Amino acid sequence: MDFEQDRDSSNLSSPFRQTGGGHILSFIVAAGENNVIGKDNQLPWHLPSDMKYFKNQTWGMTVIMGRKSLESLGKPLKGRKNIVVTRNKDWQPEGATVAHSIDEAIEMAKETGAREIFIIGGAQVFKTSMPLVHRIYLTRIHHSFEGDAFFPEIPPAEWTLVKSHYYAADEKNQYPHSFEVWERKSL
Repeated sequence: MDFEQDRDSSNLSSPFRQTGGGHILSFIVAAGENNVIGKDNQLPWHLPSDMKYFKNQTWGMTVIMGRKSLESLGKPLKGRKNIVVTRNKDWQPEGATVAHSIDEAIEMAKETGAREIFIIGGAQVFKTSMPLVHRIYLTRIHHSFEGDAFFPEIPPAEWTLVKSHYYAADEKNQYPHSFEVWERKSL
């Protein structure tokens, strides 16, 4: 499967305001048609093309996630600076930096020098930080799943779909899906 790489933000134009220092704050997420992003702290699907897309977009960047997301991954993501948000003051995972709020995590991420900062989940982190982000990389899986974790609705009055590439199901990817890029109309 071949798809465009959207890492160079200069080819995406929008009126959004970047964070201080020219950083772009983005979500990257896969969600079913019903916005399910997880069940029992796991992904309810296996899509190799989405995993490749995620890796291509986030490689060399800083990722912010909640503690449960790190636990579901099993270890920090290679090739990225990992910042984990948790309320537990004593928790310190190997290979990741701990922040105790979204704001603290964003400030830490700005210090890494990455031009784009990715928030990768989970549901509570997405909900809390939705007002702060400039861009959403959404893999929309064209199927409804049972789940207990949901991505927030994207309000059309606040966001513009700037790219969408559809891929049919194939021998490796059980579900049809689209790689979408949304940009905030203003922030």
